[in-house]
Amino acid sequence: MENNKFQYCVVENDKELLIKGLLKRRLGFSSRLMRKLKTEGGVYLNGIPARLNAPVCPGDMISVSLPSEESDFTAQAIPITPVYEDEDLLIINKQPGIVVHPTKGHPTGTIANGLMHYMEQTGQSFKIRFVNRLDMHTSGLLIVAKNSFSQDELSRQMTAGAVVKKYIAVVRGIIENDSGTIDLPIDRAQFGDVKRVVKEDGYPSITHYEVLERFQTGYTMVSLRLDSGRTHQIRVHMEHIGHPVVGDSLYGKDEVLLIERQALHAFFLSFEHPIRGGRMEIKAELPDDILELIRRVRPYT
Repeated sequence: MENNKFQYCVVENDKELLIKGLLKRRLGFSSRLMRKLKTEGGVYLNGIPARLNAPVCPGDMISVSLPSEESDFTAQAIPITPVYEDEDLLIINKQPGIVVHPTKGHPTGTIANGLMHYMEQTGQSFKIRFVNRLDMHTSGLLIVAKNSFSQDELSRQMTAGAVVKKYIAVVRGIIENDSGTIDLPIDRAQFGDVKRVVKEDGYPSITHYEVLERFQTGYTMVSLRLDSGRTHQIRVHMEHIGHPVVGDSLYGKDEVLLIERQALHAFFLSFEHPIRGGRMEIKAELPDDILELIRRVRPYT
């Protein structure tokens, strides 16, 4: 795929399919994207505009131009730090203290606003589609899909558990086991409440942890991998087992002498590239404030 265009040459095994069946089965187009193509067009059979219910023959060339879309957020000069970018994806290292997407409480000053400015500076134009989300005070890797197909494919991978997401956190207390799994359901504490808790009738949530370093001052640095992606999942699970994330004012306590936010960083992502295939591994180094926290809690040797 180049410039939001797909091409596919029909083979013998495709001869009983219509264009819509071919796009779904061979190219993985979602029902949502198919509806958009039906409404807006962009499908061609041997260079001629075609309907989705048109039959195909071996040797036919199917071309699809994805609908052009743009976001209309206000552009603001908020720093954007790309870690990886191509025509389909932009992966950034999000700084702490910034909301990802505009909300009632934060209508501007978000990563989305910064991305609009980034597009102006780099001569690009695409609709901003966040594949994953990070809390305001969590730093690390954030995936932005540049077209609807990439978004749909990565969302499918996430649902299937094919996207590996790893975090690093510094938590209170000494975790005795070198590794473990927290398999406890999570839901809101009360209806409409921002806070989540472990609840017997909550949503299934699984967090795997591995101890990276224990500090004699009473802290542990851990690597965490999620099998699910519930809101505040790591923060809720670590607090529940008695090891809240350092600086987490919602599930622990403020610790401004150590760090001014929760010490949680999304440092690793692995997934199949949505267009060209092939496994990708993306990493983001620990930010300065977490490195400074580690320096403060690590005893002198």
